[in-house]
Amino acid sequence: MSDRHPTRPGAAAPTSRPRPGPVLTPAPALRGAERGALGALPRRPPGLLPATLADTFRQLREHPDGMAWIGLQRPTEEELHSLAAEFDLHELAVEDAMEAHQRPKLERYGDTLFVVLRAARYLDAPEEVDFGELHVFVGPDFLITVRHGAAPDLSAVRRRMEENPDLLALGPEAVLYAILDTVVDGYAPVVAGVQNDIDEIETEVFGGDPAVSRRIYELSREMVEFQRATRPLVGMLHALMAGFAKYGTDEELQRYLRDVADHVTHTSERVDGFRQALTEILTVNATLVTQQQNAEMRALAEAGFEQNEEIKKISSWAAILFAPTLVGTIYGMNFDTMPELHWSAGYPFAIVLMAAVCTSLYVIFKRKDWL
Repeated sequence: MSDRHPTRPGAAAPTSRPRPGPVLTPAPALRGAERGALGALPRRPPGLLPATLADTFRQLREHPDGMAWIGLQRPTEEELHSLAAEFDLHELAVEDAMEAHQRPKLERYGDTLFVVLRAARYLDAPEEVDFGELHVFVGPDFLITVRHGAAPDLSAVRRRMEENPDLLALGPEAVLYAILDTVVDGYAPVVAGVQNDIDEIETEVFGGDPAVSRRIYELSREMVEFQRATRPLVGMLHALMAGFAKYGTDEELQRYLRDVADHVTHTSERVDGFRQALTEILTVNATLVTQQQNAEMRALAEAGFEQNEEIKKISSWAAILFAPTLVGTIYGMNFDTMPELHWSAGYPFAIVLMAAVCTSLYVIFKRKDWL
């Protein structure tokens, strides 16, 4: 079972091997592996590089004051089990590293520290955040990184350690610090990119862009993932700092880790602010959309009212004009045997009747406000 009390880089771990020397060379090449580093004595002949994972194990045994850094990207089960057998990795940690999709966490299994990190990078072209997952095993004389995704770029960590032998001399824990620092520094471009996206979204919201709702939703989902990556990291680093005195962490590493913790806290607060801002923007957008829909409905209602008024006018005039047509039709029938035939007053009577009916209809429609 694992010892789950907090630990930190620089912890004093029981080991029969001294701390590694400052020299770094490329790590072994194997399927699924990426460039890492192998530290050994300064007197180590240049160009003597391990060609296989077995060579790495052998050289590490031959150089008891060396340190192996093995980097893997989406390794096979066979590769991970080989490392687990050589470095006595706990099966639960190996299972987590194989399956991925873990939340950031820090656990200790005997002399081995297991750390899960979520890295992020901002992609300019699609304007989205890409997340990667990194699993780190830290032992007395080795460090194993298992990467799922494009981020982070560990080659930068390796170059940094090569250029800073004093930091490297602090052991695998110092490399872990450098990895933490790289992951956290990688959040800064993401924060800047997201801030720019939010500014653009605000402009689109008040500009009435119909596609902005989808963009708000997608960015909100990314912020949820970003929050899951940064928020646990704050607690992890504070747990590390709480163990400084207990584990006798090197003072230089203490300062480095405090700086990383400050950056993580700041980033986490920014991400929380982004989520709140996006929630408010989504509410404002919904309000504006509702107002726009109400305005459109009002305009349709007004148009319908105006159209109804026109229809009433047309109907009224049609009724008025229909009355003389009806009278004229009746009196225009060619019959001899019908009332009022051969009546000298018949024509004037028909005219007066038409005028009376039309006037009556006009007055009625006018009173009903149809005209």
